[in-house]
Amino acid sequence: IDGTGAPARRADVAVAGDRIVALGDLGDARGRTELDATGLVVAPGFINSLSWATESIIEDPRAESDIRQGVTLEVFGEGWSMGPLNPAMKHELRGRQGDRRYPVDWNSLGEYLEFLEKRGVATNVASLVGATTVRVHELGHARRAPTMRELARMQGLVRAAMREGALGLGSALIYAPAAFAAPEELRALACAAAEYGGGYFSHLRSESGALLEAIDELVAVARTTRARAEVFHLKAAGRDAWPLLGEAIRRLESAQAEGLDVGANMYPYVAAASGLDAAMPPWTQEGGHREWLLRLRDPEIRARVIAEIDAPGGWESLYAAAGAATSVRLLGFRNPDLQHLTGLTLDEVARRRGCSPAAAMVDLVLEDESRVNAAYFMMSEDNVRRQIALPWVTLCSDEEALAPRGGFLRQAPHPRAYGAFARFLGHYVRDLGLVSLEEAVRRLTSLPARNFRLRDRGELRSGAYADLVVFDPDRVADLATFDHPHRFATGMQHVVVNGQPVLRDGRMTGARPGRFVRGPGWWADAESGGALPQAAG
Repeated sequence: IDGTGAPARRADVAVAGDRIVALGDLGDARGRTELDATGLVVAPGFINSLSWATESIIEDPRAESDIRQGVTLEVFGEGWSMGPLNPAMKHELRGRQGDRRYPVDWNSLGEYLEFLEKRGVATNVASLVGATTVRVHELGHARRAPTMRELARMQGLVRAAMREGALGLGSALIYAPAAFAAPEELRALACAAAEYGGGYFSHLRSESGALLEAIDELVAVARTTRARAEVFHLKAAGRDAWPLLGEAIRRLESAQAEGLDVGANMYPYVAAASGLDAAMPPWTQEGGHREWLLRLRDPEIRARVIAEIDAPGGWESLYAAAGAATSVRLLGFRNPDLQHLTGLTLDEVARRRGCSPAAAMVDLVLEDESRVNAAYFMMSEDNVRRQIALPWVTLCSDEEALAPRGGFLRQAPHPRAYGAFARFLGHYVRDLGLVSLEEAVRRLTSLPARNFRLRDRGELRSGAYADLVVFDPDRVADLATFDHPHRFATGMQHVVVNGQPVLRDGRMTGARPGRFVRGPGWWADAESGGALPQAAG
């Protein structure tokens, strides 16, 4: 299955170095290394359209939960990226490290990705530059618009990241300080990325009551830049918003009919995962993490925050979308004294403590000195299936790449970390038959490669990079659940990255051939001798 959507066919695949060199009936030709794929599917490696493995891949470069699902490229950058960093940002990043300790020896996004490549990783890595990151670089965590001079510097940071190899601009607009950014600021930054062929990918300003207005904001960026625009993890969040999905799809498809390049990605679950900060008003987080904690410790502000959690107005609350404390499940803590609460619902914790759910949220954030990860059950299964059937939707995990060992076991991640791609192929494709296997593979490979403007990735053809997966379509399945999240998916037999097996006969080989996959700006800059025009944006 070559990734283009064409019908499956029997063929041999020959690899030399890091490239595919031949496909078809290769007769008696032999290779130094041979993988028997008899009765199995051979496909291009899968692209994780939104990964949060930025730190987990430093701790464990094997990225095993993703490799065992066939992922060969992790794409980072939902609003926050690992560069560009200034000294204050580097200090903050070091200060917020929990059990995972690592040096922050880079400044730019390109330097971070080069650090991963030089250190050795099993998967390829790529990233968008974060709109939040460039905002914090110039404004800190202030709740205000940038001056013209500051905005020009922010655009300069985006252009520099694009020349280094960023894939485009990523935003996450429900979180502070990103929530303070006006549409005009985002369009200016997206224009800077578009000068280098980069797209705009966004966690929308609303996924619930104002979903349609948020879709319109994204489409306006596509119309302004004429570049790719994509919704991160498309969803209609909250029972009241479920009926809005049909109109959201209609608006995106209307934009496509207009000639705009717009689309979306998703994870195949009815629960989202984020922090408890996504249940608190953004104004509380002005000034950054420390200021947030100081505000929550103030008795008057604490009372106001609890009241606004229970009756939010004018801001996006995942707690409100979940509808009840029984629909919020706590996934992990930094504080060892709180880890016994991992896996409980917010309702259970509030009852144990004899307080309201809103008060419990504030207390947990203060006691853990973190945003506290949580799952919010707020989507409709019917809507999940409807989205999966859309030919322009790709797949993501929106999670770290983990393994059931070491420090990873101190958290209870969303099962999508171990199962998003296997669940798509097994449950929704094979068992429910929502799309054909050929179409499913296209949505995991050539479609995201096209969306990110990647060269020679996402297809089985001569000359393409040898990122390959070999799996049993009858056995591929997700086993991770919220009660037992650290379970590898099944069905993946071999995974090859840049011509080197990283999973062979179902066992990790220890190879780390992953590379920094650079975006269109880097290629254009290299081929023009660094003489690209600097438009005003």
